Amino acid sequence: MKQRIALFGGSFDPIHLGHVAVARVAAQRLQAREVVFIPAKCSPLKGALPRANDDDRLKMVELVAATESIFAVSDCELRRAAPSYTIDTVRQFQADYGPETSIHWLLGADGVDDLVYWHKIDELIDACNVSVMYRGGYETPAFDKYEPIWGVERVQKLRANVVETPSIDISSTQVRQRLADGQDVSDLLHPDVADYIRRHDLYKRG
Repeated sequence: MKQRIALFGGSFDPIHLGHVAVARVAAQRLQAREVVFIPAKCSPLKGALPRANDDDRLKMVELVAATESIFAVSDCELRRAAPSYTIDTVRQFQADYGPETSIHWLLGADGVDDLVYWHKIDELIDACNVSVMYRGGYETPAFDKYEPIWGVERVQKLRANVVETPSIDISSTQVRQRLADGQDVSDLLHPDVADYIRRHDLYKRG
């Protein structure tokens, strides 16, 4: 059986306890030996730059990753010239880890409808296991409407890789808003991340 690693990309602006919880559970469900957090420079679909700079976001992710042996971090997308595409990242990890490793790309269920706009999405679905994470208590993502676009086999592959994760109502937007308002964020962030933000005066209003 191939070993599995899970790649978890995102702005992580900042990384919060919701990210940590779903990554931990996804690793268990997928039986992945490692979850690699990959901070993105700027999503080609979002356009807007993250509030914190690359170095600060990377450092905050590294602080979290240092707390659990199953977590790792890669700055490959921060170092790559924009735009950076997921298929390029997956190909890089396939080259680094070799054919005996199965790559899973973790994606929140709220990002499924954007997949049709992803660069070389057909190639990505073929190349790795796009593992859609959905919150427990909610309906599983519906992929039927994508069969005419991606084909039956690709949609079946997406269904087979769906992962149920805890329902944790935290967003980076919520964290930034609380920080801007000077409110407590101890229930949203790892203590080391909260301390880093405080020491570097991140996410203050203005």
